[in-house]
Order: sequence, then structure tokens, then C-alpha cells
Amino acid sequence: MYHTLEEFLEDWRREVQNTTKLFSRLTDDSLSGKVWAEGRTMRTLAWHIVSSVSEMMGRVGFVLDDSNGEEAEPSSADEIREGYRARTSALDQQLQEKWNDASLAEEHDMYGQMWSNATTLKVLVTHEIHHRGQLTVLMRQAGLAVPGIYGPSYEEWSAYGMPPHP
Repeated sequence: MYHTLEEFLEDWRREVQNTTKLFSRLTDDSLSGKVWAEGRTMRTLAWHIVSSVSEMMGRVGFVLDDSNGEEAEPSSADEIREGYRARTSALDQQLQEKWNDASLAEEHDMYGQMWSNATTLKVLVTHEIHHRGQLTVLMRQAGLAVPGIYGPSYEEWSAYGMPPHP
């Protein structure tokens, strides 16, 4: 749980960098890849990560774009990256302008439950991490190099002079 707005912003900025690193590996050709017939494509999953920032934070009064998380999926990886950059930048700026540490204790109806703003911010981060993990599986199956997020990826071990760990 977050106790100060700065504590969240430090965590959020680090996770935004991690997601940006992952999104940088997406290609237009890879976006249609999925594991099973009923599953999400990489495009759908990546765009869900992007649109959830607007949708979730829209429930607590932030307007990060014109869609409130309901626009159509973009056709290119560049559009996904730009959508994510725009929304996360807008959130960072608006949080600093509109909220303070006391705002974290305020509650809002989130999906039929009353959540403090601190809880909403924590769920925003963990939701993104959850779907980012799913995206790495799809990327690996599509033959894309997966960047290390919390440690080296399979491909990155060689940069440390060590054999890759399967």
C-alpha cells in the first residue's frame, strides 16, 4: 500500500519504464499472435494494458485521453507505444497537480467496492504487472526477444558472461 504520493510515483515510474521496455520489442507483425483460439492477441493484451490506465483512473476523476479506455485497438505497435506514453505521462502530471498524500485515503466506488485511492493505485500497478507477464509469454512464443524486467531474460544472460538459464 502507498503511504505517500511520492512513494507511488517512484514505483509507477519504474513500472512504466519496464512496460515501455517490453512494448519496445513489439512489432506490427507480432501483434496478431496468440496462444489459443479463445485467447487474447498480443495487440489486445497490450492495448488492454494501455486502456486500463485511462479506464481505471477515470473512475477516480482523471481524464487522460478522450476515450476513457474505450477506443478501438490500434493497428500498429507504434500506436500502442504512443498511447501508453501519452496516458502514463498525463497520469503522472495530473497526480502531481490534483492529489496530495491526504488524497490517498479518499474512497471511490471501484467495480462495486469502496477502495481508497491508495488501493486503486496499487491495483493499477499490479494489474499492469499481471498482464505484462502474460504478454511476455506471447512474445516468447512469437519468437520476440523478451527483455529482462526484474532480472536478466534468457537472452540477456550472455551479456553477463554466463550461460542462459532455461
